[in-house]
Amino acid sequence: MQVVFHLGAPCTDDDLLLQTLIRNRELLENEGVAVPPPGRYRAVVRDTARALKGRPASEEVQDALLDAILDDASDVDRLILSDPRFVCINRLVVQGPQIWPMIDRQTTQLRALFPRDAVEFFIGMRDPATHIPQLFKTSRFSDFAEFTENMQPHAIAWSEMLRRLTMTHPDCPVTVWCNEDTPLLWGEILQEIAAVGIEVPLEGKDVLVEQIMEPAGYRRMRDYLRQKPPESEAYRRRIVSAFLGRYAVEDRIEEEVNLPGWTEAFMDELSQAYDEDMAVIENIPGVTLLRP
Repeated sequence: MQVVFHLGAPCTDDDLLLQTLIRNRELLENEGVAVPPPGRYRAVVRDTARALKGRPASEEVQDALLDAILDDASDVDRLILSDPRFVCINRLVVQGPQIWPMIDRQTTQLRALFPRDAVEFFIGMRDPATHIPQLFKTSRFSDFAEFTENMQPHAIAWSEMLRRLTMTHPDCPVTVWCNEDTPLLWGEILQEIAAVGIEVPLEGKDVLVEQIMEPAGYRRMRDYLRQKPPESEAYRRRIVSAFLGRYAVEDRIEEEVNLPGWTEAFMDELSQAYDEDMAVIENIPGVTLLRP
């Protein structure tokens, strides 16, 4: 069996990826892909991982875990588990100069739950210029200075975290993408995490595009796609990009941040470093970076 852990990151898709996969649950079951509802596994996965503390689960433990998660595991070839808190809570995502400093330990505990199966990790990344403010917004903190105490935004790099992850689990493929690209990549992300081709008619491929496009333009795009079905996800992406270029609603794309010390120049520096980091990530063995 193949086991997929979608780790988030927190404040990227806000469980929309999981919700869209569940929307296609019956269709995916026919492809041997199981997408259980989060209530079936988040607590039990967390509790079992903590109890084992990185020790490989016995067959009995794994069978009990699968019985709790699935109605019938016999027909499952690929199991998708998603939780933005698999690694940690929002406040601990960025510490000092690192993103997810504890990812080595936490993913080792997750990997140990299925020691005899193939495991993959999926991660949506986000520009620290907007990610850290959003992590603060969704936290229990009311003081931004207190929230960001000891954080070193200039130093953090997703590539550094991914190197630690791949060194810890060289046998586990890692697929990543930029949250800023998700409207164009959404269909491909769904296909990659479910390991199905474009011929599988997944619903919800344009759910993000619809949110940032004028209604009339979105209807025209849907009509065009129905009349001329694209033969590849890359070609479909070009069509969507063309309609976005004409019908995108700008104020739904740009994010405003108004926090002490986070000037436009400072955020531009963080964004530039983030963009440059993507070139580094493309060359990390074991990591696949999805690009528009």
